Amino acid sequence: MMDTVVQSQNTLKTPAYAAQTAKAALAPWSIERREPGPHDVLIDILYCGVCHSDIHQARDEWGGSIFPMVPGHEIIGRVVKVGEHVKKWKPGHIVGVGCFVDSCRRCEACRAGEEQYCELGMTLTYNGYERDGKTPTYGGYSTQITVDENYVLNIPKGVPLERAAPLLCAGITTYSPLRHYGLKEGDRLGVVGLGGLGHMAVKFGHAMGAHVTVLSHSPGKRDDALKLGADDFLVTKDEATFKENAGRFDFILDTVSATHDYNAYLGLLRRDGIMVLVGVPEPTPLSAGALIMKRKRLAGSLIGGIRETQEMLDFCAANGIAADVEVIPIQGVNEAYERMLKNDVRYRFVIDLASLKAAS
Repeated sequence: MMDTVVQSQNTLKTPAYAAQTAKAALAPWSIERREPGPHDVLIDILYCGVCHSDIHQARDEWGGSIFPMVPGHEIIGRVVKVGEHVKKWKPGHIVGVGCFVDSCRRCEACRAGEEQYCELGMTLTYNGYERDGKTPTYGGYSTQITVDENYVLNIPKGVPLERAAPLLCAGITTYSPLRHYGLKEGDRLGVVGLGGLGHMAVKFGHAMGAHVTVLSHSPGKRDDALKLGADDFLVTKDEATFKENAGRFDFILDTVSATHDYNAYLGLLRRDGIMVLVGVPEPTPLSAGALIMKRKRLAGSLIGGIRETQEMLDFCAANGIAADVEVIPIQGVNEAYERMLKNDVRYRFVIDLASLKAAS
């Protein structure tokens, strides 16, 4: 275990990988973490997933990126120190940190346990600011992180730690809408896209008792889809697919971030069916007729709150679910970014932070 180095004024010097500008490759950098306050825990990071949003933000493709940036919001680690008033965690506990590390705690959304929809804005794990509005947040491409105890998650025994990391974003992003919008046993579920999000949606849908069909542009993913638990596979680059399967599905979960025709996929829904978007493509034209003719619904979903994310983790442990991953050293993260852009990963990269500790 890496020794904690105290720098000054209750801060910890922490090795990390950062993008200094939008066009820069990620490279070694040093950040300062706060010493745990009364309600904080200090976590020694073991693994961190690589999310496609890491690329978007590190390259400022969505605008508003804060540099230098240390990405990473799928964090698995071990508690090494706790504040004097912490009751939930003890040193040695294996825990997780997801996409946010704080929220206002007072608004209606926060009181409902839906912190991801905090009316004043959740505090992002990276590429954001602490509640003071001026201290940048840094993510999991680092050796340690300090987080308020209420924004930390328990990682159940039985879930491989490296495979648990993507559950904290890809997992909850797909689990939440399936639960919230009421996927039922026997429902006909279509999952659009078989990537980091889609492969988790297939596993969840199968475990919830749905009849799962993957809809993909890539015929070569058929075997993978069936191994992951899908019952069927449709190739969407064939226009006949949409005609032959009109009205087939009760529920469609659309995980694709590339621009595509929502209207065509809405045509696959039965009467009163719902299609939920979790991908973020460029604006796409939408026809009212695609919705009103059979009283269909088009909805969206973000991630989940702390309570629901813990529920998801426990569901994974109970059902033997974990992400399919390729573990890499931190030194290979730039290559991993390029491979992700080519869809050359099955289905999520995860960084082993022992590689950064060894190099520090």
